[in-house]
Amino acid sequence: MSGHETDDFQVETLDVIVPSSLHEIRVDRVISMLTGLSRSEAQEILKTGGVQLNDRVIEKGSVLVEEGQHLVALLPVVDDGTVDPDQSVDIDVILDDEDFAVVNKAPGQVVHPGAGQRFGTLVAGLLARYPQMSELSDSGLCEPGRPGIVHRLDKGTSGLLVVAKTRVGFVSLSEQLAERSMERTYLGMVEGHVTEERGVVDAPIGRSTRTPTLMAVRADGRAARTGYEVLNRIDRPHAMTLLRLRLDTGRTHQIRVHLATIGHPVVNDPRYGHRRERRLPEDRFFLHSSTLAFSHPQSGLRVSTHQSLPNDLLPLMPPDLEFED
Repeated sequence: MSGHETDDFQVETLDVIVPSSLHEIRVDRVISMLTGLSRSEAQEILKTGGVQLNDRVIEKGSVLVEEGQHLVALLPVVDDGTVDPDQSVDIDVILDDEDFAVVNKAPGQVVHPGAGQRFGTLVAGLLARYPQMSELSDSGLCEPGRPGIVHRLDKGTSGLLVVAKTRVGFVSLSEQLAERSMERTYLGMVEGHVTEERGVVDAPIGRSTRTPTLMAVRADGRAARTGYEVLNRIDRPHAMTLLRLRLDTGRTHQIRVHLATIGHPVVNDPRYGHRRERRLPEDRFFLHSSTLAFSHPQSGLRVSTHQSLPNDLLPLMPPDLEFED
């Protein structure tokens, strides 16, 4: 089994090829046998669309599995909310304030514990540096395991992230995020040439019914809006477009889903993209949180931070390319 983490849910993935010993056995019983879950728990997973046989969602426990079929099931993860401080976690603090800290998240770094990674997360490093943040979860203000986390970045995304250190900071920043007064701008390289100089993708996002480990545009999803502006179109070695992206909402994988929906997935995105870019690390896609602006929780003054593209993305940038990032 392997892990998977998103903003909205934490799951562990059962991913197996059905052996001959389980041929023509009910799928709910198979899940129970392989995971130790009860039959009723397995049936609940089926009802929520969390089981697939050969990429087809199965909702009835009475379906018989066959030898050689590809079985995928999303299993709920029980999280006790415990995060141990870890001084070994490297944190690049851009701005340190009594109520918050703005950090430059490294690519490959996981923000908070999930099924895919329990240790060495950004939160563990933050707790080592700012022990007072634990009170935010202990008091019930924040979710267990996510003290001070107002928003997050995917593992493969780098750049600016603000975390709260006090109750005042968390309440204020969370309200600004909900009211869409917090400005979040990204730089992203996408596949192909984007025709329009600027535009907006306004499409609701929810969990994919075809592949539950992915997100997708769905009519019954949560409202999501992403603005984009073309900075440069690149021809060699293949067609790409550098975009400045603005998040008006913050859904799981929002930018990646929206850009893939309009036919221009983020370069090297393993989940929503097409082409493997060998000049980037395998688990790194070209998406960087470059600008973050919000009102100070106490003074109300505008706080604005900027972070240029990190070195690992520069190999995809033409040497003579000039733009204001």
